[in-house]
Amino acid sequence: MTNSWVNWAGDQRCAPARLATPRDHTELAETLARAAADGHRVRVAGAGHSFTDTCLTDGVLLDLSHLNRVLDIDSDTGLVRVQAGMRLDAISTALHERGLAFPNLGDIDVQTIAGATATGTHGTGAKLPNISAALHAVELMTADGAIVELDGRSDPDGWRAARVSVGALGVVTALTLRLVPSFVLEGIERPMPVEEVLADLDSHVDSNDHFEFYMFGHSSIAMTKRNNRVELPARPRAKAVDWFADILLSNYAFDALCRAGRRIPALVPYIQRGAAYAGSYRRQVDHSYRVFASPRLFRFTEMEYAIPRRHSAEAIRALKRLSARFGSPMPVEVRWVAADDAFLSPATGRDTCYIAVHMYRGMDHEPYFRACEEVFDGYEGRPHWGKRHFQTAGTLRPRYPDWDRFAAVRHRFDPDGRFANDYLDRVLGPVG
Repeated sequence: MTNSWVNWAGDQRCAPARLATPRDHTELAETLARAAADGHRVRVAGAGHSFTDTCLTDGVLLDLSHLNRVLDIDSDTGLVRVQAGMRLDAISTALHERGLAFPNLGDIDVQTIAGATATGTHGTGAKLPNISAALHAVELMTADGAIVELDGRSDPDGWRAARVSVGALGVVTALTLRLVPSFVLEGIERPMPVEEVLADLDSHVDSNDHFEFYMFGHSSIAMTKRNNRVELPARPRAKAVDWFADILLSNYAFDALCRAGRRIPALVPYIQRGAAYAGSYRRQVDHSYRVFASPRLFRFTEMEYAIPRRHSAEAIRALKRLSARFGSPMPVEVRWVAADDAFLSPATGRDTCYIAVHMYRGMDHEPYFRACEEVFDGYEGRPHWGKRHFQTAGTLRPRYPDWDRFAAVRHRFDPDGRFANDYLDRVLGPVG
């Protein structure tokens, strides 16, 4: 029977020669040795939440879901060692019991920790970098089965490459995270006119620990969300309230509207205006990881770009005008993060505004996404490594000041290109 793999969105699939689910270092090393003997390239699939073809291979596809344990916890320092296949939500739940939490998370938390950090996954917060900045050390297995521990002292360049590596250096097997004491967030969602938000954008971004908003091309209203730390006890919402808001309205009802827009494109402007006005004031006071993340039960595909923060308002207005010309019933999402220094981080070296555009499943995303990419290109845009884009190594290299240093690390750890695939050949270039 042919092996098969498909991503969460259902629009990336492959038939690898072999699917492997190693349970420990020994089995992983044996799998890599067999791949070398057979002349197969190797990729690792996390939770499948990337929208690109980054995992696709006709060689060996690794599933690290058995490597899913917490290995060590030091509550005094906040250092926690976990295996690479553990998912963000499982880490948050396990570590909350020990009084620790991620300083920042995105709005989806079902990715594996290795996949989330390798692609530069992020949340929002002008003073907070993306999730990979929480890494203190990375354990990596190279093609010959050797295990390498990378941190800022042992190998500074290797460390800066490994934090956001797109799986190009080897198989990440464990990570040491630097977490923070558990905290409570007050999350407030409220609609505001888009132009009112943009007129005082820096104030919104800087005066909140975490600020973001959604907008639609055919609506003047943005749904803003601000999460701030508070010295209050957690007050989880009733399960019925959560189900009504997060499942019935945000998933089932919106999914139905998107299906209607797919069948009858002329309805899209009305769907967007209705969805924007349907947003109302909501308040949540709960442990951080419960406030950060929301369930996503319907399928879509996505493009997201990181641009310098100084271009935020101008680029947001351009994307809003552009989105009104295309038939996506879904919103534009806007977030901010602090600069970091990982070689391939989309936020490396600059405070960053992330802008994401979406297309509902079964709808042609390419014309819309190509038009959006032209806008992002005009603002020094760098694509999120887990989201769709049409860039190549030639177009990306000038956008990353340490591109060649990453390439040197890649050649050092994977000189034969064992961990490459067509996607990496296209966006990073061949190993050389």
